[in-house]
Amino acid sequence: MKRRNFIQKSLLGGVAFAAAPAAVFASSDMGQAPVEPYTFKLKYGPHDGMFRHSAGGDILDQLQFMADQGFTAFEDNGMSGRTEDVQEKMGNLMAKLGIDMGVFVAHKIYWSEPNLASGNQERREEFLGSIRNAVDIAKRVNATWMTVVPGFMDLRQNKDFQTAHVVESLKRACAILEPHGLVMVLEPLNFRDHPGLFLADVPQAYAICKAVDSPSCKILYDIYHAQIQIGNLIPNIDAAWDETAYFQIGDNPGRKEPTTGEINYKNVFKHIHSKGYKGILGMEHGNFFPGKEGEMALIKAYQEVDGF
Repeated sequence: MKRRNFIQKSLLGGVAFAAAPAAVFASSDMGQAPVEPYTFKLKYGPHDGMFRHSAGGDILDQLQFMADQGFTAFEDNGMSGRTEDVQEKMGNLMAKLGIDMGVFVAHKIYWSEPNLASGNQERREEFLGSIRNAVDIAKRVNATWMTVVPGFMDLRQNKDFQTAHVVESLKRACAILEPHGLVMVLEPLNFRDHPGLFLADVPQAYAICKAVDSPSCKILYDIYHAQIQIGNLIPNIDAAWDETAYFQIGDNPGRKEPTTGEINYKNVFKHIHSKGYKGILGMEHGNFFPGKEGEMALIKAYQEVDGF
């Protein structure tokens, strides 16, 4: 039996606590949190709902739970949809807990019709308005990075014309972000889960960032998407390193936590750590197992792969 499967079965069966590294559990109930937080080498960022069975539905309670487990970052795709009051409360609590805010989605994403790739001025202004609003959100939650997805490709235009339109929109967005020291990170999304999107792989994002030529436009290197789209993960991480500002995590297949799929995350994380990366790795994936037991198994998986 594979080590990962053994540990998961042991956790779910309530036996073999000796297999659990580092943390000491409060009781035989695997829904209980570890008493002693694990000190992670890298800055992994959970998201809203990842630990809802252990911490409850209130986002402030979830942030406290994350900190108690040793996590020092958090990301929230839906932050723009929260009220200003909640954003401020979250920002204040994260500052108190020593949690760095990761990405939030900065704008409306067009999944099935072209926007930035089209060169349409109305869509461009809509995008730039969202970027202006994102500046205020970032200040309330102490964020530096925000996710940008250029949207669907324009099938009626040559790809080079589309690229020029996207680059122009991003340059204008950078003029808004640069004075505030904020960074939009471009996320390439894979062809299988998101067919037809303009930005599909890391090399394309790299070329666009070079064309925009701004510290406020960088790559969000989502390892799950990259594995499906181009593979060759570590060499491509190296090739795109100087334009990469943020990572996201998800194993393949299934888009669940590390150790549940084919990606050797222990080696990937070891390599990223060896390059001196101090940024956030967002945990943009689901939980392999349900309930509190699944949440504890997820924490154990991160402890395992972070051990190098």
